[in-house]
Amino acid sequence: MVAQRKTSSNGDFPAVFNRIAENVERVIQGKGPQIRLALTCLLAEGHLLIEDVPGVGKTLLAKTIARSIGSDWRRIQFTPDLLPTDVTGATIFNQET
Repeated sequence: MVAQRKTSSNGDFPAVFNRIAENVERVIQGKGPQIRLALTCLLAEGHLLIEDVPGVGKTLLAKTIARSIGSDWRRIQFTPDLLPTDVTGATIFNQET
């Protein structure tokens, strides 16, 4: 089954974007520009790497955006030995199957 994208041509995108941003700003106050940049990255289907010191709300931002749009979220704890396959997964060929 292929997921269908909902597209709209009636120009309500800015209103929806602002509603999502305002919803997130109710939880995370004082970070409006960062919230809008994160949402822009998400809506452009890009990747976002959030780096900062502990305790500034990185996980809360991801969780709140996901809940605001009715989506799942997963957190990956980065470590010095983290490999790309730890994030993306790996295909392992089994000749017997």
